[in-house]
Amino acid sequence: MKELSLQSPAKVNLHLQVIAKRPDGYHDLRMLMVGISIYDEVKVTLTKESISLYCDHPGVPLGDKNIALRAARLFVEETGFSGGIDIQIKKKIPMGGGLGGGSSNAASVLMALNELTGNRLSKKKLLETGLKLGADVPFFIFKGAALAEGIGEKLTQINDLPEMWFLLVNPGIEVPTASIFKSINLELTKERENHNITGFNYSLESVISVLHNDLESVTLKKHPEVAEALALLRDEGSAEGVLMSGSGATVFGLYDSEGSARKALVQLEKDIVCRGWAAFVAHSL
Repeated sequence: MKELSLQSPAKVNLHLQVIAKRPDGYHDLRMLMVGISIYDEVKVTLTKESISLYCDHPGVPLGDKNIALRAARLFVEETGFSGGIDIQIKKKIPMGGGLGGGSSNAASVLMALNELTGNRLSKKKLLETGLKLGADVPFFIFKGAALAEGIGEKLTQINDLPEMWFLLVNPGIEVPTASIFKSINLELTKERENHNITGFNYSLESVISVLHNDLESVTLKKHPEVAEALALLRDEGSAEGVLMSGSGATVFGLYDSEGSARKALVQLEKDIVCRGWAAFVAHSL
């Protein structure tokens, strides 16, 4: 049997601006995203028949609602592959945390299947296939850091961002992305400063200057635990910037070195543990 295991990384949004609501119900966005060193493990094996999925996290759906399983089925539709597929996922990325774990798993399944079957899809076709599954999936096929526009499908690779370190805090809740987008007030988002992220100098200082998330205010009203996590990082005081990733619930502090991030974790560890939350130190990819 042919098999391939891939590390399936998380991401953070360094910038997320909601531009407009589209006729199809989606929103046009402008985002600066970077992969980070927190990974699920995705193992794909070619078998004789049927498509199956197993995940070690009890909260992950195993049927049609699982985006990784849908990725395998879509690959079969796009390529005519006639064999079976077995997918095994070991979860480390928090679910519903704004870190893109599901989308990353789907991208890993597509990339693994493509490699195992002799690269039946071009990179362009692979990106198009990923977009059919979800707006964040193409980013994980793209890898690294990227400026994403449209619903996430217009990607411009960024190769010269500095290494960044993050202390991520997850308050142990899942935030449904759709409910946050339904509640956003576009008029209010238009009133704030329009950050220019297309032509800025990719230094740490310029990354700090564009840290922003239009979804943050909406999530904070619905989920006070996220506001509490942000306050914890801000009050500790050593982060270069503090922000919520995606639609939440994970928040992060940005640091210029591993030592700074780990020192902040030591300072906050007691507060995080007593709340039953999770915290991770990671670097940009």
